[in-house]
Amino acid sequence: MARTASPATQARPGKVYLVGAGPGAADLLTVRAHRLLAEAEVVLYDALVGPDLLSCAPQARWVPVGKRCGQRSSAQAFINKQLVDAAHGHAVVVRLKGGDPMLFGRAQEELAALRAAGIEHEVVPGISAAFGAAAGMGVSLTQRGLSRSVCFLTPAVGRGEAGHDWARPAAAADTVVLYMASRQAAAIRDGLLQAGIEGERPVALVENATLPAQAVHAGRLDDLPRLAERLTGGPALVVLGDVLQALAACGGAHACDTYVRVDDQQAAA
Repeated sequence: MARTASPATQARPGKVYLVGAGPGAADLLTVRAHRLLAEAEVVLYDALVGPDLLSCAPQARWVPVGKRCGQRSSAQAFINKQLVDAAHGHAVVVRLKGGDPMLFGRAQEELAALRAAGIEHEVVPGISAAFGAAAGMGVSLTQRGLSRSVCFLTPAVGRGEAGHDWARPAAAADTVVLYMASRQAAAIRDGLLQAGIEGERPVALVENATLPAQAVHAGRLDDLPRLAERLTGGPALVVLGDVLQALAACGGAHACDTYVRVDDQQAAA
């Protein structure tokens, strides 16, 4: 049973848990995440958290504080304040974040706000979308003989932030996973080409990783904008590297049902 307390009766602030929701599938939550959701009184959740997860905490009040590129979102400062306010009125507060909280999840700002307010907190890891995508494709990101390094990066920058040379570390890695990049496919392709990556390099867009609607669109880096046209609006990652060569023969058993190569699309047109 969740512990309940009103702002008027709670003697001291509650505890805030930053919990990774994983890549989407509810049964990929960790055991600890399930337990905390069952105890939560309030859940502040990201836009990427799927509706199936709501059943994990039917007793809780669910508060949307999501951020999606190109869509109306909650300001980070407002989210920070909501977390602090929630802790002053409830014993168990869960901040549910897509993937893992500590990878492109802006967890540091929320942790800093909680520390400044003297709120007890804990981070509960989750499965990052990159690993969900790799599992869905049936492709190891560090396949022996092809990849000894993996680079997780995003070209996205926040409002007021200076741009950064995101393509340089991508050119140095054997395998690259780009977050928050699918809506900028042409710019991503151009940036990678300018960094010296060949246009023949294998690439894949993985949409709705680990979910029933998962789709894998694979081709060459030169094809990236055309691959992006196949997306249906779900969360998507860009994966780049020679480890994707196996997709050409549909070598990954998990990929066969959803694998689409751009050349196949063109042949069918």
